Amino acid sequence: MDSWIEWGVSLIVWLQGLGAWLIVPMKAFSFLGEELFALVIMPLILWCLDPGLGIRLGLILITSNTINGILKIGFGLPRPYWITDRVHALAGETSYGLPSGHSQNAVAFWGRLAASVKSRWIRFGFVVLIFLISISRLYLAVHFPTDVLAGWVVGGLLLMLFVLLEPAFLMLWSRIKLASQAALCVVFSLALLGLGLAVTAATAGRPVPSEWIAGAAANHPGSPEIDPRSTDGIFSGAGAFLGISLGAVFLSASGGFQARGSLGKRALRYVVGVVGLVVIYFGLRLVFPDEPFLLGQTLRYIRYALVGLWAVYLAPKVFGRLGLA
Repeated sequence: MDSWIEWGVSLIVWLQGLGAWLIVPMKAFSFLGEELFALVIMPLILWCLDPGLGIRLGLILITSNTINGILKIGFGLPRPYWITDRVHALAGETSYGLPSGHSQNAVAFWGRLAASVKSRWIRFGFVVLIFLISISRLYLAVHFPTDVLAGWVVGGLLLMLFVLLEPAFLMLWSRIKLASQAALCVVFSLALLGLGLAVTAATAGRPVPSEWIAGAAANHPGSPEIDPRSTDGIFSGAGAFLGISLGAVFLSASGGFQARGSLGKRALRYVVGVVGLVVIYFGLRLVFPDEPFLLGQTLRYIRYALVGLWAVYLAPKVFGRLGLA
C-alpha cells in the first residue's frame, strides 16, 4: 500500500475511533455539501431573496460539479473503503475519489455565498462549515485526506476566478448582442461536455480494477455497484449550465426579476417553482429513455437544460403571470 494511502487510512481510522456518536452529525454535515442541498438553497435565494446571487451560485456550483466529475475520471483513484476493510464504510459512492466533490463544491458554493456578505463573523462561519463538510467525508470513509485537499485547491481556484473576473466579464458581456450571448452559452456548455468526453476517451484503456468493485460491494453491502466511468454527471452538468446561463440571458433581456414581496408571496413562489422543477425533472425522467446510450445521454442533457431554464427564466415568468412577483 502506498505511503499516502496508508497515511490517509490511519487518519480515517483515528477519526472513526473518536466514537459512533459522530455518525449522525457527520452525515448531516455531508448532506450540507451535497449538490441536492445546494440546488434547494439556490432557487430559494434566486426566487425569494436575490436573483443575481442565486444565478451566480447556480453557475459556480454546476461548473464546479462538472469539472469535478471530469477530474475524477481523469485521475481514476479509489475511495478508502474500496481498497481496505480497516475503515468502516458509513456511506457509499459510485464515482472515483480524487478530488472530493463535497469539499470542492463546498468551497465554490459556500465560498461564493461568503463573498456576498460583509460580516466577518458570517464569513468565518461559512469557512467552518466548509471544513466540517470536508472532515465529514473522511469520517464516513468515502475520501482520503488527499482527495479533500485537492478539492479545496480546485474549488478555491474556481472561486477566485469567478469572484475576481466577474466585474470585467460582466462589462464585456454587456457589450455583446443577445443572439451572440445565447450562442456563447451553447459554446461554453458544449466545451464542458467535449472536455469531459475527451478525458473519458483518453482514459478508456484504464479499466476499473475488479478488486475495487469487490471491495466496495463487500465493505458497503446494499449500495449500487460502483460505476466510476459513468458520463451521466458530465452530460447533466453541461446541460444544467446551458439552462442556467441561457435563462440568465433571457431573463436579463426581458427586464429581469425582482424578488421583493410579502413573506406569503415569496413562500408561494418557492412552492410553485419547486413543483415545476419536480415535474420537469421527474416527469421527463420517466418519459425519456436511457438507452441507446447516445440518445439517452442527449435526452439527459436536454432534461437538465430545461431544469436550469425553468429555475432561472421560466419560473419567474410564471410568477409574474400568477401575480406573485
